[in-house]
Order: sequence, then structure tokens, then C-alpha cells
Amino acid sequence: MTQDRQALWAELRAWRQDFHAHPEFGFEEHRTARLVAERLRACGMEVAEGIGGTGVVGTLRLGQGNGCIALRADMDALRIQEQGALPYRSTHPGVMHACGHDGHMTMLLGAARILAAEGGFDGTVHFVFQPAEEWGQGALAMLRDGMQERFPCNEIHGLHNQPALPAGQFETRAGAVMSAEDNFIITLRGMGGHASRPQLGREVLVAACSLVMDLQTIVARRLDPAETAVLSVTELLTDGTRNALPGEARILGDVRSFHPRVSAEVEAWMRRLAAGTATSYDCAVTVDYTREFIPTINDPAAAEAALAAARQALGEDRVRQMAAPSTGSEDFARFLQQVPGCFAFIGNGEASLPLHHPGYDFNDDATPAGVAYWVTLVRQRLPVRA
Repeated sequence: MTQDRQALWAELRAWRQDFHAHPEFGFEEHRTARLVAERLRACGMEVAEGIGGTGVVGTLRLGQGNGCIALRADMDALRIQEQGALPYRSTHPGVMHACGHDGHMTMLLGAARILAAEGGFDGTVHFVFQPAEEWGQGALAMLRDGMQERFPCNEIHGLHNQPALPAGQFETRAGAVMSAEDNFIITLRGMGGHASRPQLGREVLVAACSLVMDLQTIVARRLDPAETAVLSVTELLTDGTRNALPGEARILGDVRSFHPRVSAEVEAWMRRLAAGTATSYDCAVTVDYTREFIPTINDPAAAEAALAAARQALGEDRVRQMAAPSTGSEDFARFLQQVPGCFAFIGNGEASLPLHHPGYDFNDDATPAGVAYWVTLVRQRLPVRA
């Protein structure tokens, strides 16, 4: 049976906008997971639920082939209050799909519908719907719950929308494609006091401001210029008030890099600068440094397979190889530690607002291109033998 494409696009648009209107935070995707499972079962698939908390895996088998490919979409939303007046805007205050996971799910469900109806491949496809990508725990949770043992595969692929890239345009690259993300909290403790008599205390706001500026020298002056790294201070919090000098200040931020050696160098210099600041300003300091995301490294053969599928599905003029990796981060990297695969990007339109913006919306016009890519990839990687 051939799936009516125009009817499918209209149905997928409605699904995507319904997902957008009902966003759920990581490991809380209960409604979302239920709808995903229902739609996979409607295609005649075997469906497993509750993997890693709220994860869902649908399995489609056809023919006698031994090959197996896994395709992954993320399900969670962000704790952001949506702005704007979309008719399908978030109905959950303080939570919204600001990264396009509603679209990622929809594209993969569309591919599942076509492959189940039309076939054209020989082997097994696992459709993986992952929770809690945004805070880097969902892939690990699914793997710890035995996903790789329960649903083994030869390769795994992921797809993410990309603002500023023309809608439906495709790109990826071999090797490093997204960075690691480390988080840090530096806490300075002294003794607060009255704003009119700073000499009687050991206030820490000036020390914190000095340290914020010094941290910017790590990438600029301490790392090899050939290395790529980003260090961003994102918050400076104190326990002071308008007429009281603070006795505690916290500096929060994150670090992006592509190699464990660079991450280690940044941490070492951060600790050294923090200790020096504490000595200079007569206060105490602690540094909490955690590694939340590892680098996303595409397998060269899988990346070439992804590019080949995109060229066939979308046309040569809509496919390009990324010149450089992104300094964003993705917990899809955890799957790539277990099995070869590729993470790729589909354009969300040049007028798209940035990811994580309170007015962002996934571009439904990109859905057909994403679906076509997924379907073509499966058929090329699991070809029907004569």
C-alpha cells in the first residue's frame, strides 16, 4: 500500500503542532511517549515503552536480511516560557518545545508510517524516541536500561533541525560534529557587611568580578590557538542586597571543547586562577567542575552514507558537508560510543529564530525533507537483494 503523501503531510503537521502545544520536560514525557507508542503500534510495529524512564522503541522487520539500523529522535522540552501568539502555543506554563524536538519526533513518525506501508528495505529498523536530551541524561538512561542489548543494531543515526540553514537543506560531516559540554560553579566565601564600611568585612563581589575577567584569559592565553574551546560565564549570584556587601558569590557557566585533553587543561587553569583570586582577596573558594556531555563524533563511513542518502532524497544542491563542527552539544554522543553512526542537521529556515529562544518554532515545511531523508537512508543501508 502506498501512503498518500499530501494527506500524510497534513496529518504530520497536526501531530507536530499538538506536540508543541503539550510540551513535557525530561523524564516527564508521559503523554508524549504514549502518543508515540500508539502511532508506532498503528503502523503494525512491536513497541517497547518505559526504556530509561519514558523512552520508546518501535521495531519494524521486513524480509530476511540480518542488517539493522536505529534511527533516533528526542522528545523532551525546555523550561522556558513561550512568547508569541501561535494558535498551538504551549499550554504548559514555563515549558515549551524551544529546540524542535516536536519536529524531530514528527519526522521520524512520518518515516515509520511510510516504511511500514511501503517497505522497500530488507532487515530491521529500530525507531528510538529518547527522553531528557536537554540535560544530557536520556541516552545514558536508555543505555543503562539495556537498550543496546535489547535492540542491537549495526549503526545509529540522529537528525536535528538547524536555524539559519534553508528549510530542508541537509548537512553533516565525518569526525567531530558537536562539542563536549562541561559545567562549573565557583563559590567564593568571605564575610559580608554594611556597604558603607567595606574595610570591616571581606566582601566577595569585587573578587568574583575580577575572576570572571581572568577566566576569559584561559582560552585566549592558556590554550594552544589551534585548539577549539569556548568558556562562558552565564551567571553571577550573590547573597548581598542594595546596601549590604555579599559574603558569598557564585560564578556559573559552561565550557565547550572537542578533546578530553583540552577539557582537562581548562579545568586545571580554572582551579589555579580561582585559588589565586581567593588568596589575593582574602576569601575561601571551591570549584565544582562536571562533564555533562561528551563530544559527538561521527563515524566516517556512516557520515558518508548519510550524505549519500540525503543527496538522493533531496538533490545535490540541498546537501553540503559541514566545514567545521558546532560548539553545541548532544547526548546522542553516548549512542555513538556504543555503535557507529552519524548525527546530521536539517535546515529550519533562514528566518528561524535561534534554538532555545522563547519565540522559536519548528518549521513544518522542513518535515517532508526530513521524512524523505530517513526513508532513503533506511532503503540504502538495508537494500532489497535481487
